[in-house]
Amino acid sequence: MRLANKVALVTGAGSGIGRATAELFAAEGARVVLADIDEAAARRVLETLPAGAEGLAWGCDIADGASVQRLFVEIEQRFGRLDVLVNNAGLGQVPGDGFDLYQQRLAQRNEQLAAGRVPEVFTDMVVDLTDEGWRRLLAINLDGAFYCSRSAVRLMIACASRGSIVNIASSSALSGEGPLAYCAAKAAMLGMTKCLARDLGARGIRVNAICPGPTRTPLMQSISEEWAKALERAIPLGHMLEPGEIAQTSLFLASDESSAFTGQTLAASGGMLML
Repeated sequence: MRLANKVALVTGAGSGIGRATAELFAAEGARVVLADIDEAAARRVLETLPAGAEGLAWGCDIADGASVQRLFVEIEQRFGRLDVLVNNAGLGQVPGDGFDLYQQRLAQRNEQLAAGRVPEVFTDMVVDLTDEGWRRLLAINLDGAFYCSRSAVRLMIACASRGSIVNIASSSALSGEGPLAYCAAKAAMLGMTKCLARDLGARGIRVNAICPGPTRTPLMQSISEEWAKALERAIPLGHMLEPGEIAQTSLFLASDESSAFTGQTLAASGGMLML
Protein backbone atom coordinates (compact mmCIF):
# COMPACT_ATOMS: atom_id res chain seq x y z
CA MET A 1 0.00 0.00 0.00
CA ARG A 2 2.60 2.50 -1.14
CA LEU A 3 0.03 5.26 -1.68
CA ALA A 4 -2.10 4.72 1.39
CA ASN A 5 -3.94 7.88 2.54
CA LYS A 6 -2.83 9.80 -0.57
CA VAL A 7 -5.07 11.52 -3.11
CA ALA A 8 -3.90 11.15 -6.69
CA LEU A 9 -5.15 12.74 -9.91
CA VAL A 10 -4.51 10.92 -13.18
CA THR A 11 -5.41 12.72 -16.40
CA GLY A 12 -6.33 10.74 -19.47
CA ALA A 13 -7.45 7.97 -17.14
CA GLY A 14 -10.06 6.55 -19.50
CA SER A 15 -7.67 4.37 -21.48
CA GLY A 16 -4.10 3.25 -22.06
CA ILE A 17 -1.38 4.34 -19.65
CA GLY A 18 -3.79 6.52 -17.69
CA ARG A 19 -6.17 3.65 -17.05
CA ALA A 20 -3.36 1.31 -15.98
CA THR A 21 -1.99 4.02 -13.67
CA ALA A 22 -5.33 4.74 -12.04
CA GLU A 23 -5.97 1.04 -11.42
CA LEU A 24 -2.50 0.49 -9.97
CA PHE A 25 -2.69 3.57 -7.73
CA ALA A 26 -6.05 2.45 -6.36
CA ALA A 27 -4.64 -1.02 -5.66
CA GLU A 28 -1.82 0.69 -3.74
CA GLY A 29 -4.27 2.50 -1.46
CA ALA A 30 -4.73 5.89 -3.15
CA ARG A 31 -7.99 7.74 -3.50
CA VAL A 32 -7.89 8.32 -7.24
CA VAL A 33 -9.40 11.09 -9.34
CA LEU A 34 -9.84 9.82 -12.90
CA ALA A 35 -10.03 12.76 -15.30
CA ASP A 36 -10.66 12.31 -19.01
CA ILE A 37 -12.25 14.32 -21.79
CA ASP A 38 -14.46 11.23 -22.21
CA GLU A 39 -16.19 11.15 -18.84
CA ALA A 40 -18.03 7.93 -19.69
CA ALA A 41 -14.69 6.18 -20.25
CA ALA A 42 -13.42 7.47 -16.91
CA ARG A 43 -16.56 6.17 -15.19
CA ARG A 44 -16.09 2.74 -16.74
CA VAL A 45 -12.56 2.59 -15.33
CA LEU A 46 -13.79 3.78 -11.94
CA GLU A 47 -16.14 0.79 -11.85
CA THR A 48 -13.20 -1.60 -12.28
CA LEU A 49 -11.24 -0.31 -9.27
CA PRO A 50 -10.80 -2.68 -6.31
CA ALA A 51 -13.76 -3.06 -3.98
CA GLY A 52 -13.67 -0.37 -1.33
CA ALA A 53 -11.43 1.94 -3.34
CA GLU A 54 -12.52 5.56 -3.16
CA GLY A 55 -12.42 7.51 -6.39
CA LEU A 56 -13.95 10.16 -8.59
CA ALA A 57 -14.51 10.17 -12.35
CA TRP A 58 -14.63 13.62 -13.93
CA GLY A 59 -14.95 14.92 -17.48
CA CYS A 60 -12.27 17.51 -18.17
CA ASP A 61 -10.75 19.10 -21.26
CA ILE A 62 -7.25 19.83 -19.98
CA ALA A 63 -6.60 22.17 -22.91
CA ASP A 64 -9.20 24.51 -21.38
CA GLY A 65 -7.92 26.31 -18.28
CA ALA A 66 -11.46 26.93 -16.98
CA SER A 67 -12.30 23.22 -17.26
CA VAL A 68 -9.18 22.39 -15.24
CA GLN A 69 -10.15 24.91 -12.57
CA ARG A 70 -13.59 23.29 -12.19
CA LEU A 71 -11.90 19.91 -11.76
CA PHE A 72 -9.70 21.19 -8.94
CA VAL A 73 -12.59 22.91 -7.17
CA GLU A 74 -14.28 19.50 -7.07
CA ILE A 75 -11.09 17.79 -5.84
CA GLU A 76 -10.70 20.29 -3.01
CA GLN A 77 -14.35 20.03 -2.00
CA ARG A 78 -14.39 16.22 -2.19
CA PHE A 79 -10.99 15.34 -0.72
CA GLY A 80 -9.54 18.55 0.71
CA ARG A 81 -6.06 17.82 -0.61
CA LEU A 82 -3.93 16.47 -3.46
CA ASP A 83 -0.72 14.51 -3.06
CA VAL A 84 0.02 13.19 -6.54
CA LEU A 85 -0.59 14.47 -10.07
CA VAL A 86 0.11 12.36 -13.14
CA ASN A 87 -0.01 14.50 -16.28
CA ASN A 88 -0.76 11.67 -18.67
CA ALA A 89 -3.46 13.01 -21.00
CA GLY A 90 -2.18 13.60 -24.50
CA LEU A 91 -2.93 13.22 -28.17
CA GLY A 92 -0.54 12.27 -30.96
CA GLN A 93 -2.40 13.40 -34.04
CA VAL A 94 -5.06 15.96 -34.96
CA PRO A 95 -6.47 17.22 -38.26
CA GLY A 96 -4.14 19.69 -39.90
CA ASP A 97 -0.93 18.50 -38.27
CA GLY A 98 0.53 17.23 -41.56
CA PHE A 99 1.31 13.82 -40.13
CA ASP A 100 -0.99 11.83 -42.43
CA LEU A 101 0.77 13.21 -45.51
CA TYR A 102 4.12 12.66 -43.82
CA GLN A 103 3.40 8.96 -43.39
CA GLN A 104 2.23 8.60 -46.98
CA ARG A 105 5.35 10.28 -48.32
CA LEU A 106 7.61 8.34 -45.98
CA ALA A 107 6.17 5.07 -47.31
CA GLN A 108 6.72 6.22 -50.89
CA ARG A 109 10.27 7.32 -50.10
CA ASN A 110 11.04 3.97 -48.49
CA GLU A 111 9.68 2.15 -51.53
CA GLN A 112 11.99 4.15 -53.80
CA LEU A 113 14.96 3.41 -51.55
CA ALA A 114 14.10 -0.32 -51.46
CA ALA A 115 14.00 -0.34 -55.25
CA GLY A 116 17.51 1.14 -55.35
CA ARG A 117 16.33 4.47 -56.71
CA VAL A 118 17.33 7.95 -55.67
CA PRO A 119 14.29 9.17 -53.67
CA GLU A 120 12.20 11.77 -55.42
CA VAL A 121 9.72 12.15 -52.57
CA PHE A 122 10.38 14.23 -49.46
CA THR A 123 8.40 14.07 -46.24
CA ASP A 124 8.21 17.83 -45.54
CA MET A 125 5.87 17.55 -42.53
CA VAL A 126 6.44 21.20 -41.59
CA VAL A 127 5.11 22.33 -44.98
CA ASP A 128 1.69 20.84 -44.27
CA LEU A 129 1.43 21.67 -40.56
CA THR A 130 -1.36 24.24 -40.16
CA ASP A 131 -1.67 26.85 -37.43
CA GLU A 132 -4.68 24.98 -36.06
CA GLY A 133 -2.89 21.63 -35.98
CA TRP A 134 0.16 23.14 -34.27
CA ARG A 135 -1.86 24.97 -31.63
CA ARG A 136 -4.19 22.07 -30.87
CA LEU A 137 -1.39 19.57 -30.23
CA LEU A 138 0.49 22.04 -28.05
CA ALA A 139 -2.71 22.90 -26.18
CA ILE A 140 -3.42 19.25 -25.34
CA ASN A 141 0.11 18.01 -24.70
CA LEU A 142 1.73 21.05 -23.09
CA ASP A 143 -0.83 23.64 -22.02
CA GLY A 144 -2.89 20.95 -20.29
CA ALA A 145 0.09 19.75 -18.26
CA PHE A 146 0.81 23.34 -17.25
CA TYR A 147 -2.79 24.10 -16.23
CA CYS A 148 -3.00 20.92 -14.14
CA SER A 149 0.43 21.45 -12.56
CA ARG A 150 -0.39 25.04 -11.60
CA SER A 151 -3.68 24.08 -9.98
CA ALA A 152 -2.09 21.06 -8.28
CA VAL A 153 0.69 23.15 -6.76
CA ARG A 154 -1.79 25.75 -5.52
CA LEU A 155 -3.80 23.03 -3.78
CA MET A 156 -0.70 21.32 -2.39
CA ILE A 157 0.48 24.62 -0.93
CA ALA A 158 -2.96 25.41 0.49
CA CYS A 159 -3.19 22.11 2.34
CA ALA A 160 0.49 22.25 3.36
CA SER A 161 1.22 18.85 1.88
CA ARG A 162 4.29 17.54 0.19
CA GLY A 163 3.60 16.20 -3.26
CA SER A 164 4.75 14.51 -6.43
CA ILE A 165 4.06 15.51 -10.03
CA VAL A 166 4.76 12.96 -12.75
CA ASN A 167 4.79 14.19 -16.35
CA ILE A 168 4.28 11.56 -19.03
CA ALA A 169 6.38 12.80 -21.93
CA SER A 170 7.54 10.55 -24.77
CA SER A 171 10.62 9.08 -26.38
CA SER A 172 9.70 11.41 -29.25
CA ALA A 173 10.80 14.33 -27.05
CA LEU A 174 14.38 13.09 -27.37
CA SER A 175 14.40 11.27 -30.70
CA GLY A 176 12.39 13.78 -32.75
CA GLU A 177 10.49 10.89 -34.32
CA GLY A 178 6.78 11.60 -34.62
CA PRO A 179 4.44 14.49 -35.42
CA LEU A 180 6.32 17.80 -35.29
CA ALA A 181 4.03 19.59 -32.83
CA TYR A 182 3.81 16.49 -30.63
CA CYS A 183 7.62 16.21 -30.43
CA ALA A 184 7.89 19.92 -29.66
CA ALA A 185 5.25 19.73 -26.90
CA LYS A 186 6.78 16.69 -25.22
CA ALA A 187 10.27 18.19 -25.37
CA ALA A 188 8.91 21.36 -23.77
CA MET A 189 7.34 19.21 -21.05
CA LEU A 190 10.82 18.00 -20.09
CA GLY A 191 12.02 21.59 -19.75
CA MET A 192 8.98 22.44 -17.66
CA THR A 193 9.72 19.42 -15.44
CA LYS A 194 13.20 20.67 -14.62
CA CYS A 195 12.10 24.25 -13.99
CA LEU A 196 9.26 23.18 -11.69
CA ALA A 197 11.57 20.81 -9.83
CA ARG A 198 13.99 23.64 -9.04
CA ASP A 199 11.18 26.01 -8.15
CA LEU A 200 9.25 23.66 -5.87
CA GLY A 201 11.94 21.57 -4.23
CA ALA A 202 12.06 23.75 -1.11
CA ARG A 203 8.35 23.07 -0.59
CA GLY A 204 8.88 19.33 -0.72
CA ILE A 205 7.09 19.00 -4.05
CA ARG A 206 8.95 16.70 -6.43
CA VAL A 207 8.53 16.87 -10.21
CA ASN A 208 9.77 14.16 -12.56
CA ALA A 209 9.09 12.94 -16.08
CA ILE A 210 8.80 9.63 -17.85
CA CYS A 211 9.64 9.11 -21.53
CA PRO A 212 7.79 5.95 -22.54
CA GLY A 213 8.96 4.10 -25.59
CA PRO A 214 6.46 2.58 -28.04
CA THR A 215 3.56 1.37 -25.89
CA ARG A 216 0.38 -0.51 -26.76
CA THR A 217 -2.05 2.37 -26.36
CA PRO A 218 -4.67 4.01 -28.61
CA LEU A 219 -2.00 6.58 -29.48
CA MET A 220 -0.05 3.92 -31.38
CA GLN A 221 -3.00 3.43 -33.69
CA SER A 222 -2.22 6.76 -35.35
CA ILE A 223 0.93 5.41 -37.01
CA SER A 224 1.24 2.89 -39.81
CA GLU A 225 1.63 -0.83 -39.11
CA GLU A 226 4.98 -0.81 -40.91
CA TRP A 227 6.29 1.97 -38.68
CA ALA A 228 5.00 0.27 -35.53
CA LYS A 229 6.82 -2.93 -36.45
CA ALA A 230 10.01 -0.99 -37.13
CA LEU A 231 9.76 0.66 -33.72
CA GLU A 232 9.29 -2.68 -32.01
CA ARG A 233 12.34 -4.13 -33.78
CA ALA A 234 14.41 -1.23 -32.43
CA ILE A 235 13.62 -2.07 -28.77
CA PRO A 236 16.55 -3.98 -27.22
CA LEU A 237 14.25 -5.85 -24.83
CA GLY A 238 12.39 -7.10 -27.88
CA HIS A 239 8.81 -6.22 -27.10
CA MET A 240 6.37 -3.36 -27.34
CA LEU A 241 5.80 -1.91 -23.88
CA GLU A 242 2.55 -2.44 -22.03
CA PRO A 243 0.68 0.38 -20.23
CA GLY A 244 1.17 -1.39 -16.91
CA GLU A 245 4.95 -1.12 -17.25
CA ILE A 246 4.71 2.66 -17.52
CA ALA A 247 2.23 2.71 -14.62
CA GLN A 248 4.77 0.94 -12.42
CA THR A 249 7.30 3.69 -13.15
CA SER A 250 4.70 6.33 -12.24
CA LEU A 251 4.02 4.48 -8.99
CA PHE A 252 7.71 4.62 -8.09
CA LEU A 253 7.88 8.37 -8.75
CA ALA A 254 4.60 9.01 -6.93
CA SER A 255 5.59 7.08 -3.82
CA ASP A 256 8.01 7.94 -1.04
CA GLU A 257 10.40 5.33 -2.46
CA SER A 258 11.59 7.99 -4.91
CA SER A 259 12.19 10.64 -2.25
CA ALA A 260 15.63 11.44 -3.72
CA PHE A 261 14.26 12.01 -7.23
CA THR A 262 13.27 15.38 -8.64
CA GLY A 263 13.89 17.01 -12.01
CA GLN A 264 14.65 13.60 -13.48
CA THR A 265 13.61 11.94 -16.73
CA LEU A 266 13.22 8.18 -16.65
CA ALA A 267 13.21 6.45 -20.03
CA ALA A 268 10.79 3.55 -19.70
CA SER A 269 11.56 2.49 -23.23
CA GLY A 270 12.79 -1.08 -23.16
CA GLY A 271 16.26 0.23 -23.90
CA MET A 272 15.29 2.23 -27.00
CA LEU A 273 16.48 5.33 -25.15
CA MET A 274 19.51 5.10 -22.89
CA LEU A 275 19.98 8.38 -21.02
